[in-house]
Amino acid sequence: MLRGTMAIDARGHLVIGGCDAVKLAQDYGTPLYVLDEAALRERAREYRQAFSRYLPGSEVIYAGKALLNTAICRIMAEENLALDVVSGGELYTALVAAFPTEKIYFHGNNKSRQELAMALDHRVGRIVVDSFYELKLLQELAAARNTVANILVRITPGVEPNTHSYIQTGQFDSKFGFPLGTKDTLAAIEAADQMPNLRLWGLHCHIGSQIFGLESFVTATKVMVRFLAEIKESLGLEIMELDLGGGLGIRYHDGNEPPSLGEYAKALGEAICESCTELELPIPKIMVEPGRSIVGEAGTTLYTVGSIKDIPGVRRYVAVDGGMADNPRVTLYQAVYEACLANKAKDEPKELVTIAGKCCESGDMLIKDIMLPPAEPGDVLAVFATGAYNYSMASNYNHLPRPAMVTVYKGMSEIIVERESYVDLIRLDRVPPRLTTSTETLAGKLT
Repeated sequence: MLRGTMAIDARGHLVIGGCDAVKLAQDYGTPLYVLDEAALRERAREYRQAFSRYLPGSEVIYAGKALLNTAICRIMAEENLALDVVSGGELYTALVAAFPTEKIYFHGNNKSRQELAMALDHRVGRIVVDSFYELKLLQELAAARNTVANILVRITPGVEPNTHSYIQTGQFDSKFGFPLGTKDTLAAIEAADQMPNLRLWGLHCHIGSQIFGLESFVTATKVMVRFLAEIKESLGLEIMELDLGGGLGIRYHDGNEPPSLGEYAKALGEAICESCTELELPIPKIMVEPGRSIVGEAGTTLYTVGSIKDIPGVRRYVAVDGGMADNPRVTLYQAVYEACLANKAKDEPKELVTIAGKCCESGDMLIKDIMLPPAEPGDVLAVFATGAYNYSMASNYNHLPRPAMVTVYKGMSEIIVERESYVDLIRLDRVPPRLTTSTETLAGKLT
């Protein structure tokens, strides 16, 4: 159950990064996202070391959509990772954090004119082009600036891994990229090569997320190398870069058994080398884009237990002060999590309970059927492996303020995202003049 730097102290409290989780809840309030910085940094280093060993010259690109804020950008820059962004907002965050722009890869299936202009003006390292529309728009914008855009072309290789259908992205029928097996795909490569203000460096693919079987990654790799050979034969072009995306799964619960990073890197390295040798191609620069598998297990969310409800012979509900607003993955993907009572981490689990959220939805359940020590109001529940796609997908549903986030590192905790206030919830609201009088009267009562 425990992961990263987690331990249980003499009082039976969960400790993360040398910090007592119960005290963190007291000091910062709950819900609270807690990020184990040492575990995060170690995972980033493991990725670089594994791919350097099996694919020298390769690059590890952190997928910012998993979790992004200015502190995360700084950590990834310090760990010498590149950064994948998918929107103007993510790019802006990276720029404010002074992330090296030459190491930014800009993705997205429908980038706006403004977003592409922003990427060009700040000279990001690569723009990953997703459609003919984007090719033409990017050429127009680059020409207007008398510059050259360095691009990758996204390909959907027709590989369907064993994962939730919502996070499969490499199948033939996908909103992303150019599908292999159609004449348009080769035509897109030719068009990109001929546009004077675009420089085609390579191809990109991504088959999905939370994948455990290496076979899908190997298959996608071989498919992409065969396409490199087809491009060379048909167009006389030698592609110099191949981005294989991300998607490696993590351990959310005991039933998950992801391969090690060494096994993952070795499998891709062998597939690349064998395929390129067979097809008489030089080995291109290889990039991978892990997000969840870097930050997922470094995250823990702390909640405070509130009401406890028994339905005799059916179920015991233990409600907490968060839920689907701060972790929508359970509702979206039927995700399964492990947890413990941080203030009773040594106690024997004796009760089968369901952890309910506080949103006004019957489906707001964080964990169904988990064994815990007898829970009481005021206990602190720690839900593990919430580093990826929790904060980044959080909402203000029911007008709940989004939680704060702290890093814990060598016994020290620091805020990296402030908790939202009620004032933040209405900060962008505007009242039409015809409603001003009644609103001012109500506001006066509140103050």
